[in-house]
Amino acid sequence: MIHLNNISKTFKADILGQAFVALNNISFSIPEGSMVGFLGANGAGKTTSLKIIMDFIRPTSGEVVFSSALGKNKQEIFKNIGYLPERPYFYQNLSGEEFLHFMGDLSELSKNEIRTQISYWAPRFRIEHALRRELKTYSKGMLQRIGFLAAILHQPKLIILDEPLSGLDPIGRKELKDVIVEVHKAGKTVFFRTHIVPDIEEICDRVVFLKDSKVAFDGSVTSLMDTNTDQAYVFKIKLNNKVEFKTPITKKIELPDNLSTFTVNHEFKDKFLHEVIEKGGNLVGIEPLRVNLEEVFYKTKD
Repeated sequence: MIHLNNISKTFKADILGQAFVALNNISFSIPEGSMVGFLGANGAGKTTSLKIIMDFIRPTSGEVVFSSALGKNKQEIFKNIGYLPERPYFYQNLSGEEFLHFMGDLSELSKNEIRTQISYWAPRFRIEHALRRELKTYSKGMLQRIGFLAAILHQPKLIILDEPLSGLDPIGRKELKDVIVEVHKAGKTVFFRTHIVPDIEEICDRVVFLKDSKVAFDGSVTSLMDTNTDQAYVFKIKLNNKVEFKTPITKKIELPDNLSTFTVNHEFKDKFLHEVIEKGGNLVGIEPLRVNLEEVFYKTKD
């Protein structure tokens, strides 16, 4: 749906300063129908990338290519995009309902269409009770909800969210994640930036990972974990006597009832299994060591 093709962005400093390279020849895609998480340490270039996609700033070189599914020209394309910035601005003296009608008018929706969308989405965002209140009385979580609702009011094909879950309590994050998943299941393409790594693992099918202003990974979440972790296996064994193993063991945990778990790297799996049998151990179970995306992220960004 969108492809960033060899994008670079350099910010010029003053006369005596050195220019800052925010993006260094990055390329990645947001496929139609996907749910893509956007990861990277602070300063990796995520915000700059979003601003370039939204045409708020222009790249120094490279181009953003939009598929025909979004439209034939910029006006059509951006009508089919819903965007929630990290720090949205709200007219504080408007009620939630007035704000949504204002945003719907900007998207050229009829009053009936606006009312229909509000009736459908407000209960899902758990915001219907506050629609007649002024926005200045809203908490940050409520403002996130009303901003998100405004971003999908015109039923865009692509939704871009910049830190949509930031600052929310656990219940609020769970509720908004449920809405993101529902929007995606309705056929929308979703691209969102977050620093909360487990959220991407939980709901995304793809991830784009920036490191040092370059693309470190662009692909499925499963592929990222498979290609950036050392495969290991966890053996659960029952030992009636104290046994010393010659096989290198990464980790050992003693459990009740003479049970222990042993973690070994994949190259020692067969050797350890034979040694367990030779020493009279009772193998209860063996399974690959499951790592999570957060572990991969922090390992890769170093």
